[in-house]
Amino acid sequence: MTAQAAPQETLTSVARGEAPVLERLVAMNLDSLENSGLDERTYFLVRLAALVAQDAAPVSYLANLGLAADAGVTLEEAQGTLIAIAPIVGSARVASAAGKILRAFGFAVAVEEATQDGD
Repeated sequence: MTAQAAPQETLTSVARGEAPVLERLVAMNLDSLENSGLDERTYFLVRLAALVAQDAAPVSYLANLGLAADAGVTLEEAQGTLIAIAPIVGSARVASAAGKILRAFGFAVAVEEATQDGD
């Protein structure tokens, strides 16, 4: 393994959910939904708002928005959440989040294409 290949392989394993760090994060959050008392859609929209407020990394958006989509959260609801929180967190934070979300999904598409090419 070359020095340049190591980060790419690490990111690929993270995107596929194979990394021990992601496994620990998933385990840490397993009971969070149930304990919140919120329905799934509200839960993931609140998490989106928190990610924006924290200026989270693209991989955090990728993991949470993938689960949000599985729970039925629509693009319109996610956009509505960003609009609702903009006066609180600021337009720069929302714009930063939008860019990170786009990068995260671009990375996910690249990983999926690379995986399909390897089959």
